[in-house]
Amino acid sequence: MIALLGLAMVGIFLYLVMSKRLAPMVALIVVPAAFAVLAGFAPDLGDMVTEGITSLAPTAAMLMFAILYFGIMIDAGLFDPIARVVVKLTGDDPLKLIMGTVALVAVVSLDGDGTTTFMITVSALLPIYRKLGVSPVLMTGLACMTNAILNIVPWGGPAARAASVLQLDPQEMFVPMIPALGAGLVTVFGIAYVLGVRERAKSRTRSAELVTAGGGGVATGPAAGAGSSAGTGDSAGTGDSAGTGDSADSGDFDVLAPDRDSLRPKLIWFNAALTAALLVALITGVLPIAVLFMIGTGVALIVNYPTVKQQRERLAAHADSVVAVVSMVFAAAVFTGVLSGTGMIEQMAQYLLHGMPDALFPYFSIVVAVLSVPFTFFMSNDAFYFGVVPILAETAAQHGIPAMEIARASLLGQPIHMLSPLVPAMYVLIGLSRVDLGDQHRFAIKWALLVSAVVIAAGFALGLVSVH
Repeated sequence: MIALLGLAMVGIFLYLVMSKRLAPMVALIVVPAAFAVLAGFAPDLGDMVTEGITSLAPTAAMLMFAILYFGIMIDAGLFDPIARVVVKLTGDDPLKLIMGTVALVAVVSLDGDGTTTFMITVSALLPIYRKLGVSPVLMTGLACMTNAILNIVPWGGPAARAASVLQLDPQEMFVPMIPALGAGLVTVFGIAYVLGVRERAKSRTRSAELVTAGGGGVATGPAAGAGSSAGTGDSAGTGDSAGTGDSADSGDFDVLAPDRDSLRPKLIWFNAALTAALLVALITGVLPIAVLFMIGTGVALIVNYPTVKQQRERLAAHADSVVAVVSMVFAAAVFTGVLSGTGMIEQMAQYLLHGMPDALFPYFSIVVAVLSVPFTFFMSNDAFYFGVVPILAETAAQHGIPAMEIARASLLGQPIHMLSPLVPAMYVLIGLSRVDLGDQHRFAIKWALLVSAVVIAAGFALGLVSVH
């Protein structure tokens, strides 16, 4: 019963968000609270939510100060040179921009941290998407898929969890997976190419219409549509209108504006050194990431904007993004708290295992790979790898399937994980890009499922998962 309620809760939440019946933050709070009461856990609801908030508080603090830090760096002009180089390389070609998005995210994702990857990506590329009239939903969707694939590196979260919980060598687990992950990355590039070709055609059509309407005047193509760039549908020709919503009102967001008051060109090398030091400290784990961003934000404000008035202006400038992201994280605490506190996660896993026919057990590692797609979407990595994977591995061992194969199978569904409503980094991405969560899911989930299918198929072809 609890398992069925858990499945219903997740399904109703996704329906309400993707159909825009409720705002994501509201759905994250109301839906799990209602199901907790329905399941008879009303007396324990407060404790479950409090436990969820407590566990996510460090994440919320990290996201708050990370957004402020990178926002200050954007204001000061640290990423202007990068953006100008990308503009020069892409010109007025949406195809080059979209392909370049995947390439940039792939390179930056090698640090194993999604939040910093997304912040750097948005900082460098969002202004160009605006100028070329391309929906930022393409950027956010492709960034999530690309980062999810590269995040399987041994020092990334999923692989480290899978290896630790099953006591495996991370390198031994990861290296044979490289070709399968490469196939997934090639698929993302292929998707980017298809979307880029469509955007190029749309761009040329808009340019022709502008020239015709203006009698051959000064319209210069994509840049001429910057003021309404977000309203371009899902830019994949599916009619989902993924570019609508919050993203439509941000035509005035231009990181490249050369005359903005917040620009600090004389401090660019200091800001670059500070950011590099911050990222090195983050990767090496000198201090907790929340503390690092707190200190970095304080130093950045003092050096770049020394007066109290200037500091207040910078904080106010990014208040909307901070509130949107942090409130979403705390709302997600209700969702995760109810999932864990009611036992829905464990019951769903047990329900699936007990309901599996004996004839499927020779294909168990393949089943695990397929199940990893919904599991990594509906659960946090901690819940899946620490709560569910040990159960799967124990079941597999009873049928002579090694733990290494189960660990690899559990990682093959990761291409969809970064789209999960339980991933804080995804809220940073859509918050900074001003993209609606429902728009993000309507556009990206179908492509992420395709990438996951390719990775799983490649894993089977390479023998990472097999028939026993």
